Amino acid sequence: MSDNLQPRGSDDLTLAQPLYTPIKRRSFFMYAGATAGASALLLAGCSDDSDNNTPSLPKGNSTTANGAISLGSGDVGVLNFAYALEQLEADFYAKVAALPNGSTILGAPAFAYFQQVAKHEAIHRDFFKAALNRDAAGQTLRGLTPKYPAATFTDKANILGTAKAFEDLGVSAYNGAGKLIKTPAYLVIAGQIVSVEARHAAYIRDLVTPGSFAADDIVNAAGLDVARTPGEVLTIAQDFITEKLDGSSVGVN
Repeated sequence: MSDNLQPRGSDDLTLAQPLYTPIKRRSFFMYAGATAGASALLLAGCSDDSDNNTPSLPKGNSTTANGAISLGSGDVGVLNFAYALEQLEADFYAKVAALPNGSTILGAPAFAYFQQVAKHEAIHRDFFKAALNRDAAGQTLRGLTPKYPAATFTDKANILGTAKAFEDLGVSAYNGAGKLIKTPAYLVIAGQIVSVEARHAAYIRDLVTPGSFAADDIVNAAGLDVARTPGEVLTIAQDFITEKLDGSSVGVN
């Protein structure tokens, strides 16, 4: 298959079909309570646990001469790029949500927020995995191994600071990669996901510094949010990912 994804169906109603990729019903309900729109789209594609037709994640990806994992090119590269970031975010939020003393560290309202967003990020991660498995079988990025500084989960300042960094980075990543997507279906979904990520970023920013949700460091003089290239994003994200990633061909046909 080419690196440009080919969603099944030709009319506007079928453009978003990758969201309907079968996902195990038991796994889906683990994420119940996330955004209503994403939940409805995913539920439409759920199958019983006895369904064995869902493709599994490939064991590996091609590597470059320096041993880095290539994210691929074209739309496959863009979706693998997004999948890598969503893996990182999902892992971080899951770890915070599982802290036995999370409510004490963050306060009950903030800890409840992290538990909710952990579900959002898990859905985003699983969407990209399912979409790639269905439309680019054999080209899906492998599961990554996130890594964090030792003090990341020990106090409120470190947790909120890491969340702010990840959310700001994620929003800038989608903003920068959107123009590289060739398939309309995936551009629409990317727009829907980045709007949720922007809500996360705004909330976290206000927890860190009240009133900073649209500060000058993220919204420029033209009233536009920061956009970063895949290379710029990966340079920052690489500090939190054990595997070395190569995004030099992301979006390139």
